[in-house]
Amino acid sequence: MKIKKISTVILDIPLLRPHVMSLMTVDTVNYLLVRIAGDNGEEGWGEAAFLGGPTWSDESAESAQAVVDRYLGQYLIGKDFTRLEDLRHLMGTIVRGNHFALAAVEMALFDLLGRSRGLPVYDLLGGRVRNSVPLSWSLASSGTAYAELREAQEMHAKGFRIFKLKTGLLRPEQDIQRVKEVRAAFPGQSLRVDANQGWNRADAIRAIQGMEPYGLDFAEQPVPKSDLNSLEAIAKRVNVPILADESLGSLQEAIQLVRRDAVGMFGIKLTKAGGFLGAKALAAIAEGAGFPCYVGCMIETGLGNAAYLHFAASTPGVTLGCELFGPLLIADDIANEETLYRDGQIHLGDPRPGLGVSVNEKKLEKYRREPFRHIT
Repeated sequence: MKIKKISTVILDIPLLRPHVMSLMTVDTVNYLLVRIAGDNGEEGWGEAAFLGGPTWSDESAESAQAVVDRYLGQYLIGKDFTRLEDLRHLMGTIVRGNHFALAAVEMALFDLLGRSRGLPVYDLLGGRVRNSVPLSWSLASSGTAYAELREAQEMHAKGFRIFKLKTGLLRPEQDIQRVKEVRAAFPGQSLRVDANQGWNRADAIRAIQGMEPYGLDFAEQPVPKSDLNSLEAIAKRVNVPILADESLGSLQEAIQLVRRDAVGMFGIKLTKAGGFLGAKALAAIAEGAGFPCYVGCMIETGLGNAAYLHFAASTPGVTLGCELFGPLLIADDIANEETLYRDGQIHLGDPRPGLGVSVNEKKLEKYRREPFRHIT
């Protein structure tokens, strides 16, 4: 079964409320969508979501589209799409890095193969080990205690039992106070913090030590991703587990984190890992190191969210839950199927081939920047 055509398009979808992080405030998410058609009449879809262009990662929707259109597509046309490992290796030799672009293409290939074989993607990944995953909600509306507590109360009423506070934008003492107030309001819930690289070493140690009395599950990415020396120093000075997010993308980065004992948990994102196969490899390294895993997000649509869920549902090491809340935060969704949220969890629902999601063509027309680009 051969690849017949590859198409790409960029979408811009606003959020229901701004998403405030230490690096930036996001009010619109940019998406690269990849559609791959097979010569058997089936097609698969992939997605990469971007926050603030190349601010969060080294890529943007524009750069990823250029990589797919100019450097990957011509080598994939005519290839057998059932040979996923072989194609992933080929893409890795043609393009170095650019994990978001690779992930969007690989996601579409998995969707195409699943649809062609009549199998859900999680079966292609080894089969599901769970039917649902606990869901974390990020309190990132404004950084003010009043707004955060009000949002937490609203989400708690909807069944959420895990909250993550975005930190690193305010002074450490202010972040400590925010954690204290949320803990007082929700004494029995799981709390996490995520600085998104926003602290330096000294501030991170002071902030996390000050938060220790409030029972945090973990502190995520306290310092810049390349500062492994500080990650290692922080991990030795605090009694809260450190979770790697931005520092964790390639297998080589994962090995360095384990070797240096710089973190104790992995936060895995499909796009950051280059797709399903890269994410599975990171989970295997985590298993070998005895690290639990958490599945993060880039505020995906229902399409990308489904892909992340297939990974989380088929990976035993994902024991810290996920933050697959994208469809709840974007103002509109391109997926025809509604994401199944219930009792503070995200659920797989009934088995459907591929990612189990179809794309609404009218929504594509509404949010696309320009017409599809095609490679044949």
